Amino acid sequence: MKLALAQIEVRTADRDGNLDRALSAVADAAERDADLIALPELWNVGYFAFEAYERGAEPLGGPTLTRLADAAREHDIAVLAGTIVEDLAESAAAAADVPDDEGLANTAVLFDSDGTRRAVYRKHHLFGYQSAETRLLTPGESLPVVDLLGFRVAVTTCYDLRFPEQFRALADEGADLVVVPSAWPYPRVEHWRTLPRARAIENLAYVATVNGSGSFEDADLLGRSTVYDPWGTTLASTGDEPALVTAEVEPERVGRVREEFPALRDRRDY
Repeated sequence: MKLALAQIEVRTADRDGNLDRALSAVADAAERDADLIALPELWNVGYFAFEAYERGAEPLGGPTLTRLADAAREHDIAVLAGTIVEDLAESAAAAADVPDDEGLANTAVLFDSDGTRRAVYRKHHLFGYQSAETRLLTPGESLPVVDLLGFRVAVTTCYDLRFPEQFRALADEGADLVVVPSAWPYPRVEHWRTLPRARAIENLAYVATVNGSGSFEDADLLGRSTVYDPWGTTLASTGDEPALVTAEVEPERVGRVREEFPALRDRRDY
């Protein structure tokens, strides 16, 4: 399976431009014969543009996700639509599967290549360090894992990387590919390199981190979208400029590695 990570430029107050860049990345990935493309965290409004969250919020059936579902269908490619600010009340009014009926959430949606919504993940761990996320957003509760392209695919979001228990829970559900939409800024480059590699090694699974590119008033995104294999080896990566990162990933490799090095079987309960 060919995986593509769309490290697009994210600009504040440019939702139309951000969407155009996202749609262009989907088309580009399809031309490169990718099977799945992933977008960054809150790419449409910009993670650090906290004042734009409420006015930029949409339900699951809103225009941004609808356009990306259409693009998945048009280009015959599965799309992880990064994350958007979801209006939970509007989603509930449309009879969507939501855990609460009010507030906002940082929500990732995975579409199959026919535009079918396969998974909805709402960020569990809200970032409290120099961020308004804990004040503005409602944390998610569910941890969906879905069969897609031969993998058991799961999604986490950015700050979730710091919480290994979440990744172990996903491994217990059979996840062998975890995709992580993010908006990770400078100066925490070493954290960005170390944490996903550790999550891959610990769980003997592929971990793919897709970050944005761009500058905000108080932060610069560091890019470096990367695919790690089940040994923690880097398969593909990039710098901090806009890029489309691609890598071949194989579900059979996860099984071989877990059989060769059965650390998950050797666990003890405490």
